[in-house]
Amino acid sequence: MGAVYFYHLTDTPLDRTLPTLLGKCREAGWRVAVRGPSSEILERLDATLWNDGFLPHAMAGGARDAEQPVLLGADIAADGFDCVMAVNGAAVTSAEVGLLERTCVLFDGHDEGALNHARDQWKDLTSQGCKAQYWAQEDGRWTMKAET
Repeated sequence: MGAVYFYHLTDTPLDRTLPTLLGKCREAGWRVAVRGPSSEILERLDATLWNDGFLPHAMAGGARDAEQPVLLGADIAADGFDCVMAVNGAAVTSAEVGLLERTCVLFDGHDEGALNHARDQWKDLTSQGCKAQYWAQEDGRWTMKAET
């Protein structure tokens, strides 16, 4: 069974954090799904990944989705991926956490709604037996604050 890592973004915005985390996943040889709640967010991340360091990826819905090392979409199933990164409140289930090497939940630490949603996700997933870690930014570094 995998684990879910919660990333509380305070110092570095999503557009800068996501490429770093994706790069680490790719170094591990993982295939990654980035799940977002809206096409607006996913299109912004798509542009970021092409323009800020060129991380090979695609938007879901293409003819070669199964070949993409990183796939962005709203309703991507976890099957065939090693990691799912849920951004801006995208849903993840305990069943998915169990299938994956890692599930990541990235949320904006300056948005009270995002904080509350992440807390609810933590409670829900850990109550269903998922192993979880909570990471927060301190002085530009990631620090693990909690683990189940």
